[in-house]
Amino acid sequence: MSAIHAIAIKTIAGADASIGDFAGKVLLVVNVASECGLTPQYSGLEELHRKYSELCVLGFPCNQFGGQEPGTEEQILDFCQTRYEVSFPLFAKIEVNGDGRHPLYTALSGEAAAFPGEITWNFEKFLVARDGTPLARFEPRTAPDDPALIAAIEDALS
Repeated sequence: MSAIHAIAIKTIAGADASIGDFAGKVLLVVNVASECGLTPQYSGLEELHRKYSELCVLGFPCNQFGGQEPGTEEQILDFCQTRYEVSFPLFAKIEVNGDGRHPLYTALSGEAAAFPGEITWNFEKFLVARDGTPLARFEPRTAPDDPALIAAIEDALS
């Protein structure tokens, strides 16, 4: 099990989980927000999740950028399911930068990470290999159907 797979997380319903629950799948880890100009990316993320059976999109709500995820977990889940028909896993709200940075984001973007640097906004994306190795980092404005993102996903799945 990789270091990333050992990281504990909470589902949006509050249950204990770990990234290891998704071991063996390629992961697309995304910090998400419901009131952002990029929120329509939920549709494209859901399309990716449905198109590639061995890819799992993991959505981590975060309210650190412009206060654009102010709701409760219940409100976030309701919004995502009713507005965008999201079926990929969503998790409890976390912080992705600063002193309260979640351990997952320390592993993905901390000083010792493969892709270090502060998360710049909502919908930043990290592609993680089946074995837990971070493979790529994509800027928030990189759409889910961007050819570079699709190529990286398909390469990771092959």
